Amino acid sequence: MIEYATYFGFISIGLAVLMNLHRLIVGPDSINRILALDTLTINTIALFILFGIWQGSSTNFEAALLFAMVGFITTVAFCKYLLRGDIIE
Repeated sequence: MIEYATYFGFISIGLAVLMNLHRLIVGPDSINRILALDTLTINTIALFILFGIWQGSSTNFEAALLFAMVGFITTVAFCKYLLRGDIIE
C-alpha cells in the first residue's frame, strides 16, 4: 500500500515541479520568478523526503534539511537584492 502512495506522491510532486518550472520561465516579473524558485525548492525537499521514505533511508532526510536551509538563505538574499540592490549592508 505504501508503494502506491509513494508513486502517487512522485506523480503529484512531479506535476507541481513542472508547473513551477513553467512559472519560473514565463513569470511576468522577477518577484514571481523568485516565488516560483522558492516553491520549487519546497517541492524538491518534498521529493527528497518522499524518496527517503521509498528507500527506507534516513540520509535523504538530512539532505532535505540542508537543502531547506540553503533554499531559505537564497530566497532571502534574492529578495534583499531586489529591494536594496545589495545583499550585504
